[in-house]
Amino acid sequence: MSTLIPHGACLEWQPELVWINVVSDAMVALALFATAFLLGYFVWRRQRDMQLMFRAAFWGYATFAALCGISRLLSILLLWAPAYGIEAATKGVLAPVAAAIATGLLLMLPRMLMMPTHVQLQRAYAALEEEMRHRRSAEAMVKRFQEIEATEAQVRQAQRMEAIGQLTGGVAHDFNNILTVITGSIEILADAVKHRRDLVPITELISAAAARGADLTQHLLAFARRQPLQPRATDVNAMVIDVARLLRPTLGEPIEIESMLAHDAAPALIDPSQLSTALLNLALNARDAMPNGGKLTLETKNVVLDENYAAMNREVKPGDYVMVAVSDTGHGIPQSLLEKVFEPFFTTKQVGKGSGLGLSMVYGFVKQSNGHIKIYSEEGHGTTVKLYLPQAAGVPVAPVAETGLLRGEHGDESILIVEDDALVRDYVVTQIKRFGYRTLAASNSAEALAIIDGPERIDLLYTDVIIPGGMNGRQLAIEAVKRRPGLRVLYTSGYTENAIVHHGRLDPGVLLLPKPYLSADLARMIRTALAP
Repeated sequence: MSTLIPHGACLEWQPELVWINVVSDAMVALALFATAFLLGYFVWRRQRDMQLMFRAAFWGYATFAALCGISRLLSILLLWAPAYGIEAATKGVLAPVAAAIATGLLLMLPRMLMMPTHVQLQRAYAALEEEMRHRRSAEAMVKRFQEIEATEAQVRQAQRMEAIGQLTGGVAHDFNNILTVITGSIEILADAVKHRRDLVPITELISAAAARGADLTQHLLAFARRQPLQPRATDVNAMVIDVARLLRPTLGEPIEIESMLAHDAAPALIDPSQLSTALLNLALNARDAMPNGGKLTLETKNVVLDENYAAMNREVKPGDYVMVAVSDTGHGIPQSLLEKVFEPFFTTKQVGKGSGLGLSMVYGFVKQSNGHIKIYSEEGHGTTVKLYLPQAAGVPVAPVAETGLLRGEHGDESILIVEDDALVRDYVVTQIKRFGYRTLAASNSAEALAIIDGPERIDLLYTDVIIPGGMNGRQLAIEAVKRRPGLRVLYTSGYTENAIVHHGRLDPGVLLLPKPYLSADLARMIRTALAP
């Protein structure tokens, strides 16, 4: 039988002493258990963010608090029951735990002293914010430099294209003068040898070569933006449908044509014949990119090019446009070549497969029409060329007129021919005399004015636009009409500059016969100019 007595007996069972011990131990035990629970809960919720050492320390504190709480409960039990063995066992466990926690604190003390204080964290956050501000400023500066570099690259590209355009326009002008003589002479020769079967094929071969040369010069003038345009409000959907109809027999069965036309596509203010030619060129390029067949997609829709887009593309004017896109599923164009595709005579095709003027013609036509062109391509997936054409706001859509060669009529009027190129002048004089007209000739504006001031009858002034003598063709015509009211004027040129073409459009009331031309065209235009 145990001789141990309960702790209450030591207090002589005085109620106030007993209950003070019970209540105080119970409150301490409750606080310790709450502390253990809160520490454990904290570690459980933050275990991913805490280092292993600190996590172990917190669990140790929680265990120590729980054991201390148990010892407080045992103190209450010992007031009535002498369970000192249990108390001893509890303290035997509690002692090494306390020693371990104390040792851990000693080991952690250097690490804990190195932890930043609240003030240090505030300073660190302020320094980090300052660094982030500097970094954002540096990134903004880098972005600005990149934008400046991109802008300068665009300017250099535009200057390069402009220089090439001036060169090609000048070459086309001189070449057109030569072709005018060749084309007209071969017509006369073909008519003279039409009964000689052995010579007819030769004349046809020369005529075909001259026509090909004329086509090349027209492409050069289109790229140089020196071709006279006659823009009008044009239904682009109708144009695309007509082009698709022409393309079906040309492209063949292996190539599928799909049209994606916006029902609300606005009319575009462009020269419809030039748009048709541009679409045909793009479609033929697409065909060549799909030798084994594929899909050609023609698309139209209304788009708005805003200020942000214009900021990235300096030549673009913000506003409403009609987008016409031609896409293929061909082999695509390497990124390194995309900047060169609009340059004349540049081609990715094999030698003899293309002239390299198709895309340059499209580029010049779109730019001269105050539009924008963009090309997207990915090797192995295909190419898309997008034409952004200005909308014809408030302009009624004009029907496409039927065109054809009219038979030239002969006459007996007197025509003053002003042409600085001797070969072309002699050819034109010969041709006009064949039509039955009387002719006078001058090589520059001074000679022409001298003839105009003379007594000779003059019904029509037929002048090149670019002539020497201090005046261009338009200035000469204005002065001639002042001196001879009622005088009719017909212009010709292979390179119009800005004398009679402004913003890509012929001035109102101007008649122009572009070089080179056939004798039938010359006769028809003379009769048109002389018509009452």
